[in-house]
This record gives sequence, structure tokens and C-alpha cells, in this order.
Amino acid sequence: MNISINFKRNVEMGKSMNWCQKGNRKCGLWLNTPAFLLFMLLSMNVAAESSQDATLPAAAVATSGTDAANIISPAQVDIPETPAQVVVPPPPTAPYAVGFDKINTGDTAWMLSSTALVLLMTIPGLALFYSGMVRKKNVLSTALQSFTIVCLVTLIWVVIGYSLAFTPGSTPFIGGFDRLMLNGMFYDKTGSTLTVSHIASSIPESVYVMFQLTFAIITPALITGAFAERMKFSAMVVFMILWSLFVYAPVAHVMWEPSGFFAASGILDFAGGTVVHVNAGIAGLVCAYMLGTRRGYGREPFSPNNLIYTMIGAALLWVGWFGFNAGSAVASDGRAGMAMLVTQIAAATAALTWMAIERIYKSHATMLGACSGAVAGLVAITPASGFVGVGGALSIGFAAGFFCYWGATSLKRMLGADDSLDVFGIHGVGGIVGAILTGVFADKVIGGIDASITMQIVGTFSTLIYSGVVTWIILLMVDLVIGLRVSDDDEQDGLDISQHAERVI
Repeated sequence: MNISINFKRNVEMGKSMNWCQKGNRKCGLWLNTPAFLLFMLLSMNVAAESSQDATLPAAAVATSGTDAANIISPAQVDIPETPAQVVVPPPPTAPYAVGFDKINTGDTAWMLSSTALVLLMTIPGLALFYSGMVRKKNVLSTALQSFTIVCLVTLIWVVIGYSLAFTPGSTPFIGGFDRLMLNGMFYDKTGSTLTVSHIASSIPESVYVMFQLTFAIITPALITGAFAERMKFSAMVVFMILWSLFVYAPVAHVMWEPSGFFAASGILDFAGGTVVHVNAGIAGLVCAYMLGTRRGYGREPFSPNNLIYTMIGAALLWVGWFGFNAGSAVASDGRAGMAMLVTQIAAATAALTWMAIERIYKSHATMLGACSGAVAGLVAITPASGFVGVGGALSIGFAAGFFCYWGATSLKRMLGADDSLDVFGIHGVGGIVGAILTGVFADKVIGGIDASITMQIVGTFSTLIYSGVVTWIILLMVDLVIGLRVSDDDEQDGLDISQHAERVI
């Protein structure tokens, strides 16, 4: 029953009974009784209910006056609710723990496969590719360098490399120590929880650590081609440890960790054109200058000992590159498929371009040229593989074939460096071409982000300067303590015998 109606009726009843007529003594007495206090409280409640009734929809108000039977209670009316403001939490900025149900099994399966493919690029891919191009007396030493780097960098990565590269730090130039010895990374079967990286939240962190480890392995391994046949094994080991810590980890951080300087500046590198190829290319060129030319360089032919090894190695690199580029999508999705497609297109285009140039200038295409052209195309498409379409892949592949041929021939002679296996001519030049052309051909529909040619140039040349200077400093230190180069007699005998006491028969 509505209290306002009862109150009105009570007032009218009081008037008719003359309870409080003017001058009547009973009125004054009644005003001082508890009944009057109750009356006042009811009046206050009536006012509150009246204000609530005023907020009801028109459909809730009875049309027959004050009849209580026609009053609709608020509980019977569907009052539109004001939607609550949704608070979106900020994205994670560091690795964190999740339940098993948050892991995407399809993404995880693809990333496990991609990790194996990228590791295959170094052993046996790069080891065979380089071993086939050196002289027979240096085959084993060249292959062993790649194999040793796999082992060295694995331990460096687990101890400190991953933490420096892929956790946020106090500056945008290097990571922190939160994952020192992979501390904090876990898999808890009983609790159904595990950690994921804030960069790849749909796969276990352990898989992401392994995937990025394979990139950290192949990058310094690429450098070995520049100083092939003349560097001390002990000096190579120390150099690679220091280079991984002071060059690779910082460059990977600024480019791929979301808080990194390049990443925050909008510089694009989908799979390592700058981090891997420009970085390794300029380091290789500095190594070639610091170690000097091989004995007999320019006076005697340095013919490859077995181009079949080189072709098999190039083929393994090509296949492994699908994990390199398509795996960098960190998901089993359409973007990974597009990255795989453009990788194939660019590699084929660059190989044909290189062979066509050879045909024009030398009257014949070569196996070494075909393999070199394919690798050049793979290098150049790497930074752009998650951002470009078919047209961009064709253009980048053609440019890579042309400019890398020039880099391995004319530019090499201009620089005057004995870059033994054309690390700068292919990886350095190809990485520069690909990184800059990413700014030209990047499609926002594919990559979801705008590209700037200016920023791509800034990122590329900043990496060239930083990597080149720090590599030079590391080599100076190693040379002072150990010495970089083998003796003339050891070089003449070959590194297989002089450094490892074994040879290929």
C-alpha cells in the first residue's frame, strides 16, 4: 500500500475529527507526544518516496488518480540500466604467469617447428654453406666454428642473454636482470600454470626463449665467413662471447622488446634484417679489416673446395628461413602464411636476378651465383616479410639480387677488405636494402602499422655505427690479450691441422 495515500487520508481524518482545532488545548498536548514524532518520520519517508516515484517511467504511473491498486511498484518496471564503464587493463610489460588454458596449442606447435627450422639453418645449413666455399685445408675448422657457436651462445643466452634482450630495463637500450639464469620462468604441472613472455603470450615462455636463442646463434655464426681461414680458434671463442653480450643483445633489445628505443620509435624489423643481417654484416667487415687479407689474396685463386656442400647448405638455409620469417609471426595464422609466401618469392626472384646478371657480364650462370642470389633474397625480405605483399616481395627480391651482386663484386673491390665469404656483400648490403625498402613497400593492411622510410634509414645506419664501433673495440681487446690471427705457417698448413690436429682426406 502506498504510504502517501495513507498519509493524505490520515490528515483529512484529523481535520474532520477537529483533533487540532485552533485554541484547543488537546492539540498542544498531542504535538508533544511520541505519536507526533512518528508522524513527522512518516512525513519524511513520504517525501522520499515521492521523489522516487517521479523518476519512474511514465508507463509505471497509474492513470486513475490515487487508487493504490493502480500503482505499479518499481520492481515491476524494466528500468534501463546505465552500462558500466569497462576498464581495460594495460598490456603486460614483462613475462608473467598464466593457466594452461591460455596457451594456444596451434601456435605452440608452429613455434616448436619454427625453432627447429631456424636451428637447422646454422647446423648443418650454414656450416655446410661456408665449408663448401673455403679451401679443403680449412673445411673442418670452418664447420667447427658454427658448431662451437651453437654451444657457446646457448649458455650465454640462458645465463644472461635472454634477460638483456627480452625483458624491460631501466633504459630503452638494454634489458634488465629479471631473467638471469632464466630465474622466474617456470612450468608447474600440478598447479596448471606456466610463464609466458609479454611479447608472445599464446605460447610457453620456454618455447619463446628457444626460438629467440636460434636467432642469437646464427647471427654471430654468420660473421665467421668474413674471417674464414685465418683467425685463431681461441680468439674466435672469446670474441663471440663478448660480441653476443655487448652487440647482439642490445641491438635485439632496442628493436624487438616493446620498450626498446627502435621499437618505440616505429622502426620496423619483422624477422631480423637489422638485428641479424645488418648487424652481422658490418661486424664481418670490421673483422676483415682488423685481421687483414689472407696469404696470397689477390695473387692466387681461392677456389671453393666443394660447391655441392654449398648448394646443400643454401637449400637448408632456404627451408629453415620459413621458420625464421614465418615463425616471427609467433602465431599459426594468416600473417605467418603471408610471410612464408613472400619469403619464397623474394628468394626465387633474387636468385634468378643474380644468375641473369652473371649471364650478361660473364656469359654463364654459376652454382655459387645461384646460391648467393637466393641467400641475398632471403636476407632482404627478412625485415619486410610480415609487412609486404606479393608486389613488394618481387621488388625486394629483384633489388637484392642486383645490389648484393654489386656488393660481392664491385663494392668489395672498392672497400679493399678480404671479406672471405662475402658476409658484408650479401648480409650487410642485403640487410640494408631490405630494411630501407620495408619503409617503401610496407602495407598497413597486412602489417597493421605505418612505415617511415626516414625511420628505417635511421635504424639501419644507427645499427651500422653501433655494431661497427663496438665490434672494433672488442677485436682490439682480444688482439691485445690473445692475438687474433694465426701465424703464417699455421695459415699455410691450414687451420684444420694447425688449430685442430685433423683433416679431411
